[in-house]
Amino acid sequence: MTEEKVEKQETKLSQEAEGLLKTVEQMSVLELSHLVKALEEKFGVSASMPVMAAVAGAQAGQAAAAAEEEKSSFLVELSKVGANKIQVIKEIRAITNLGLKEAKDLVDSAPKPIKEDATKEEAEEIKKKLTAVGATVELK
Repeated sequence: MTEEKVEKQETKLSQEAEGLLKTVEQMSVLELSHLVKALEEKFGVSASMPVMAAVAGAQAGQAAAAAEEEKSSFLVELSKVGANKIQVIKEIRAITNLGLKEAKDLVDSAPKPIKEDATKEEAEEIKKKLTAVGATVELK
């Protein structure tokens, strides 16, 4: 299948499922996080991706070394807030499009991931903005 065909395929949902999907689209990141936790607890499942454990030791070491050399996506993590907490909250809101409360909660719970799967340029830009207001940021 070509990429175009994959993009054009749509999943058909019932009206009830469509309504649920629209409700989820309108939720904040924090609300979605709480929803996922509640669903995990209610149904006794985990939303995390399964990890393959059957990899030979030598191959795993080589794959890890190759992955670090070719790393194209980064995790941007807020390590320390610094003295300008309000400025850091403002920058977090601008970067993540979170509401004031969600951004404050994220800053208060540092160290905390800000953005996952960021490109190198995007991660460096976020780091630059946050370090300019006194925060400590790590790229992983």
